[in-house]
Amino acid sequence: MELPEELPQLYKRHIFACSTQRPPMHPKGSCGANGALPLWEHLGNRIEALGLGAEVGFTASGCLGFCTTGPLLVIYPEGVWYRPKTTEDIDRIITSHLQQEELAEDLVVVLSR
Repeated sequence: MELPEELPQLYKRHIFACSTQRPPMHPKGSCGANGALPLWEHLGNRIEALGLGAEVGFTASGCLGFCTTGPLLVIYPEGVWYRPKTTEDIDRIITSHLQQEELAEDLVVVLSR
């Protein structure tokens, strides 16, 4: 079976946010150990409160592969990675990226393998 040229999209944007929690002092680190979980809770609450849930999917994911860099989230279809540290950073990502369709440039992180 061939893949269709274009698939219908359920959401305009979809956010994946690492919620991996490794034990303290684990050599790989983790987004959870770097304070991700309260940020993602705030993100989910704000998406709901602003009525963005029909256009913006939000999935707390497993490891995104850059454990010592986190907390990390990625927004598709753009494939933009963000490293928020505070709930204010989350609010800026929502306002800039999701509502104004502009990058929150100082929170963007460019990752490489």
